Amino acid sequence: MSTEMDFRAVIMAGGIGTRFWPLSRRKTPKQFLPIISEKTMIEETANRLLPWVPHSKIFTIADSVQTKGIRQFLPEIPKANMIVEPKGRNTAPSLILATAHIYLQNPEAVIAALPADHLIKDKRRFLKKLQSGASAAAQGAHLITFGIPPAHPSTGYGYIHFSKEKPANYGGDQFFSVIRFEEKPPYKRACSFLESGDYFWNSGMFLWRASVFVDKLEKHAPEMFVFWKKILAAIKKNDEQALTTIFNEITARSIDYALMERAQGVIVCQGDFGWSDVGSWSALPDIWGVDKQNNSHRGECLSLDSENCLVLNPDKLTALVGVKDLIIVDTEDALLICRKDLDQKVKDIVIKLNKSGRTDLL
Repeated sequence: MSTEMDFRAVIMAGGIGTRFWPLSRRKTPKQFLPIISEKTMIEETANRLLPWVPHSKIFTIADSVQTKGIRQFLPEIPKANMIVEPKGRNTAPSLILATAHIYLQNPEAVIAALPADHLIKDKRRFLKKLQSGASAAAQGAHLITFGIPPAHPSTGYGYIHFSKEKPANYGGDQFFSVIRFEEKPPYKRACSFLESGDYFWNSGMFLWRASVFVDKLEKHAPEMFVFWKKILAAIKKNDEQALTTIFNEITARSIDYALMERAQGVIVCQGDFGWSDVGSWSALPDIWGVDKQNNSHRGECLSLDSENCLVLNPDKLTALVGVKDLIIVDTEDALLICRKDLDQKVKDIVIKLNKSGRTDLL
């Protein structure tokens, strides 16, 4: 890392991964599971930052229970860098808290906010893009994100509409002005996005200089800036009770809605480094691989006249006979059988379980 730049990486590790139920639970969420390799997803996230970002410059943000898990999987990260949020309130409160901690250490520090549960296949290219993004953040009053070249007209991702005119160059990479962020579109609209060539998928990864984040928050999200001032004061006083009160009051909102979609001076760089948000079960065949019948499995599986199924059942044999397009996940206390094209609705099972008081299964 350049001695001239104080670069920090914040790993957002507070999610529950409801679309990966019944494997992902509150105590063992998706980021603490070895889904894409033999290592947990949060270990993969931290390791891909090395050696450019040392452990001393890596921070995590999560609640107290999840932070205990982080200490287990990432013992090299200093305990002081493991920021505890009083309760999960989505990514805007989380990143306001994390940025405030770093701001008090150095207002000009460059911060990368990275989800703990994404797959990046090309680590070398990712680090190169991250360095270019850091240069952009260090040199200008920008909020920066990476846009993923869309591989198909997905209705499950948000999109970034960008301008191809007069891109800026930082670190040898092009950065385009963001025109607007688009919500998850219906299929026909997603098709039009792909045809235009002016849209990326929203990766959910962001960079900014701490002082620039504060300025943008004050100008474009004044209702959140009020809480910024309160959080900063509470951290200075080391007042955990005040932070708890603030997090009970602050609006649960994503950083996309709270700031990125409203701010001026947002730029995007193409994230062509083999990205996947591994957002649901149907993402796994591309990672695990498939057999001749397009079935993917972890655990012994015997298939007869069955195709396009995903099976996670590591402790016993699964036999498939004459079925297709199914997701089958067997755990100690729950069995999921789901049509592959409806796997986004797995989160609704979690909501129903919560409403019915079955917290033992959450």
